[in-house]
Amino acid sequence: MELFNSALGKNITFVHPLYFIISGLSGMPNIRHYYVFLFLVYIVSVVANTTVMAVICLDHNLRTPKYVAVFNLALVDLIGICALVPKVLDIFLFNHPYISYNDCLTFFFFCYTCLCMQSFNLVVLAYDRLIAITFPLHYQVKVTHRFMFSLTAFFWMFAVIAVLIAVGLLTRLSFCESVVINSYFCDHGQIYRLSCNDHFPNYVLSCLYPVLIYWLPLAFILGTYCLIAHALSKISTRRERVKAFKTCTEYTQSHANVTNLHQ
Repeated sequence: MELFNSALGKNITFVHPLYFIISGLSGMPNIRHYYVFLFLVYIVSVVANTTVMAVICLDHNLRTPKYVAVFNLALVDLIGICALVPKVLDIFLFNHPYISYNDCLTFFFFCYTCLCMQSFNLVVLAYDRLIAITFPLHYQVKVTHRFMFSLTAFFWMFAVIAVLIAVGLLTRLSFCESVVINSYFCDHGQIYRLSCNDHFPNYVLSCLYPVLIYWLPLAFILGTYCLIAHALSKISTRRERVKAFKTCTEYTQSHANVTNLHQ
């Protein structure tokens, strides 16, 4: 991050704390029951996502472009829950609320990168479903392994760069007073509000990123459902309509279990 800071402003000294204190879930009644439930969800999610990835790798019938996105969704869910849940349990269950400055930024990076990729994965699957329903004859041409790998790699690159920019801007903040983060992890909004110097660039990112990473993908996904509904309405025979609906349901159910387990 020294290169990042020197590029944006030379000879500037930033005051970084030795640690932050995570306090978001402290003081809640019967909180240990929640930790037991969280641990069980963590185990089930790890087993389920690992199983999904293994089945896709071992079953040759599932080596289609669609399952590239499904595999990536399971991988992102696995990385995200492994990055978040063990640390949350360590902080609150074993009473280790202190997290070093560098560890907090690393925690932040993995959590937000996985959150971004979950959103982008749903965009990829929505596009795949849209082409399969509205352009079934062109599906093999439009949706190929190369296209799915390229699209997934692009979203990974975008997510990593976007989060690295946010991390880089956080390193330009000075913390003079409170180091208590009122959240269950190293939350971007909670961190930059603790700073005692100008955090306007961080504020801009906090407004821009939700639009780019969550609202635009949501609008795209809802748009695909509208186009699919319009395409289904044009199908004349009931048999063809049921067949198309089953195709849409199949594409939805292929990743629903993984998504629900993580949620």
